[in-house]
Amino acid sequence: MRTLIITVAGTATRFNRDTEIPTLKCLYETGGYKNTLLYQILDKARDYDEYVIVGGYLYDKLEEFIDLNLREFKNRIKLIFNPEYSTFGSGYSLILGIRNACPDAKEILFVEGDLYFDSKDFEEVKKSEKAVFTVNHELITARKAVVVYEDKNGFLHYLYDTSHSYLQIPEPFLAVYNSGQVWKFTDMYKLTNVLDSLSPKQIRGTNLEIIQGYFGDLPSGQYKMVSFDTWHNCNTVKDYETVLNKISK
Repeated sequence: MRTLIITVAGTATRFNRDTEIPTLKCLYETGGYKNTLLYQILDKARDYDEYVIVGGYLYDKLEEFIDLNLREFKNRIKLIFNPEYSTFGSGYSLILGIRNACPDAKEILFVEGDLYFDSKDFEEVKKSEKAVFTVNHELITARKAVVVYEDKNGFLHYLYDTSHSYLQIPEPFLAVYNSGQVWKFTDMYKLTNVLDSLSPKQIRGTNLEIIQGYFGDLPSGQYKMVSFDTWHNCNTVKDYETVLNKISK
């Protein structure tokens, strides 16, 4: 059993500055439902047994979209509501996704729901027998990037500024990357222990609390890095328009 978790609960404040009506980023489209980010992710993961989609903001719109447009995936979709989508950080959606995954899952692939990436590199993520963290080739800026760096001992550390102001690496490092915001977990026992050890503050934090807990003490031989040649985080409608050109091609 292989599980894909997609989190789409956020209120999309930056994205909705450019829309006429409130919209879920993952459902925004020009030219039909197959051009949505949600469909694009599912289409690239057809070989997965289970899709756990965690929503919150505009949840009724998400339910309606799945019922009308995702019938080919419907029998594998488990839709979960995050009641804390407006008060907690992104981590709680990931916690709910993991907690609601099939107990028989041998691996969990986590994808943030506002991403577009190429199929070729995603295949590398899917076929890896090791845990996977991903990176992209965009410039690293505190305004947008989730940073992952490798310390002098080869351990991974994640940084993100929720205020989009400044980032600081507090120690010597071997490499620094812009995160591709796609991760694969292959040790379900370890992942469960990470969730069980979270403090109340961490539960209310970002999904990097879980990511760091899982990857932070993994020796380099136990994980694989996959770099996306084509990768976009659709924070704005303009970002989506760039993605649409790639989908059309």
